[in-house]
Amino acid sequence: MLRTFCFAVGIFIAMWGATFLMVDQMTFAWKVDPTIERDPSFRGFYVTLNESRQRVFNPPQWLAFCLMSVGTVTMLYSVALPKKQG
Repeated sequence: MLRTFCFAVGIFIAMWGATFLMVDQMTFAWKVDPTIERDPSFRGFYVTLNESRQRVFNPPQWLAFCLMSVGTVTMLYSVALPKKQG
């Protein structure tokens, strides 16, 4: 069960990395309340607002490669786990 879970998590992370490799920016459908100020901390670092007050996420190029490598290492780890005895 642990092997399958680790493999599935690795595939999920690697697929997100491949998605970020093909996408330049993502615009979220909901609008931001203009009375709330934008959080300048790390959480809001790559998120900007467009003209219609929607959030736009610009993933950096290194994020795609980082997620794909972490997903691949996780999948390799799941293959290397010992099989259940009995």
